[in-house]
Amino acid sequence: MGYCELQITSNFSFLRGASHPEELIEQAAAFGYPKIAITDVNTMAGIVRAHSAARKHNIKIIPACRLDLLDGPSLLAYPTGKEAYCRLSALLSTGNLRAEKGKCFLYKKDIYESRQGSSSSPSHQTNSARALILSPASPQP
Repeated sequence: MGYCELQITSNFSFLRGASHPEELIEQAAAFGYPKIAITDVNTMAGIVRAHSAARKHNIKIIPACRLDLLDGPSLLAYPTGKEAYCRLSALLSTGNLRAEKGKCFLYKKDIYESRQGSSSSPSHQTNSARALILSPASPQP
């Protein structure tokens, strides 16, 4: 069983990450990692460049995002499919529309609402519960 980084911040997290996504992939390849998760703060912008680089190095990208909430702890979001990716993108758009450029205002209520299905069917609710996996994020300096 190999090691896998699940919380890496690229330079797409302004004033937090220093390395370009391509550099992170190159280093992961040098370490022999089979996959990594890019978890930029309130954005998934670094994933596109990381994905392009990962294809060259035969590394799998785990799409993810660190959600910094204004009224709660930071969370790591790992969408598990297309529907979840769409929900996470919509959540980030909601936060971006509330704030000036370069900021994203998200609240706990937004997270709860993004996990709710629009249908009341039990199977849809079960799928939506798995659509966005959230875990407490490690504190960053």
